Amino acid sequence: MAALDWQDTLAEMIGHRTISSGNPALDCGNREAVDDLAARLESNGFDCTITPMPGRDDKVNLVARLGPAEHAAEHGLVFAGHIDTVPYDDSGWHSDPFTLTERDGKLYGLGTCDMKGFIAIAAGAASEYAAGDLAAPISLLVSADEECGMDGARALLDAHREHGQRPGRFCVIGEPTNLVPIRQHKGIFMETVEVHGASGHSSDPALGANAIEGMYRAMSAIRELREELAQRQRIAGFPVPHATLNLGAISGGDNANRIPARCRLDIDLRFLPGMTIDDLRAQLRERVDAALAGSDCSVEFRELFAGTPAFETAGDSPIVTACEELAGHEAAAVDFGTEGAFYNAMGMDSVILGPGDIAQAHQPNEYLALDRVEPMQRILHGLVERFCLAE
Repeated sequence: MAALDWQDTLAEMIGHRTISSGNPALDCGNREAVDDLAARLESNGFDCTITPMPGRDDKVNLVARLGPAEHAAEHGLVFAGHIDTVPYDDSGWHSDPFTLTERDGKLYGLGTCDMKGFIAIAAGAASEYAAGDLAAPISLLVSADEECGMDGARALLDAHREHGQRPGRFCVIGEPTNLVPIRQHKGIFMETVEVHGASGHSSDPALGANAIEGMYRAMSAIRELREELAQRQRIAGFPVPHATLNLGAISGGDNANRIPARCRLDIDLRFLPGMTIDDLRAQLRERVDAALAGSDCSVEFRELFAGTPAFETAGDSPIVTACEELAGHEAAAVDFGTEGAFYNAMGMDSVILGPGDIAQAHQPNEYLALDRVEPMQRILHGLVERFCLAE
């Protein structure tokens, strides 16, 4: 049985619109793309399970297994990636984003780097073992909606908690890392802070309660928290070695001669392993509540993004040391987030390691450099030999 042609597989995936967006006009399902990929995998001996997201039949997860199911949870190896992409700016592309285009040693297309390219390469590499006698299974995990809320990974974790299901013991998530293994990354959550006052004529401050001035108090407290977090904990190896808090968007008021009744601030907070979303969110809200105590304004909090936990896999985990040896690079840390924390919570030691460059992700003319493919294939083959073949 011939192995899957990874480039042909990638071309088919790129041809499918699998955009995830909070804007319903842009959001797409992934069912057709996953069905086509599963058909290819099944024709090469994989056992495929497709699971719809709760309340959304057009968005699905795929687990495709090659090898004995009974040993998956204890010894299996998983190659994981999300099949959704971000939206795109049509005017910035020099070729059709949905047609795989090769030029100058690069493959262009929406998702080539982040991260359909890895899925295709992993599918091709794994399929080479279809006729072999695997001691432990290889699984390809393809998740839904990573870009918007990591809903696919959350659903997999929910299923694990309910039924004890997991596709393997060790996992490589092929996010773009320049072939450098990553064992730590920050968590993130986003919050909306809305201050409510009372409108009135600007000629007399007593006629209203100025929500912008209330937000000034809130922002002062938030900035104080930011400075404290920057000093509270530092971890060497992260590009930015401390937690960060960004005041990202603000709006309030409607006219210079009206006392503003409302002011809204959106923030994101990125935090280190060892910190938790619940604790940090509570600290943020307590600080703002205290800042507005005794004022004429009230405050309302809303989760803009519930959040993704920080990720850390032990440096002596077998998957970490194997990836370090095969990649020829010590495991590092990054500031962006992945599905890794959810898979670790399932009991799968995970490493983030992929052929793409994060600088190409979410950009017009996204590409995967062809000279990254062979090294990625070599790493994947080395992992299969270590974890899935009988000694």
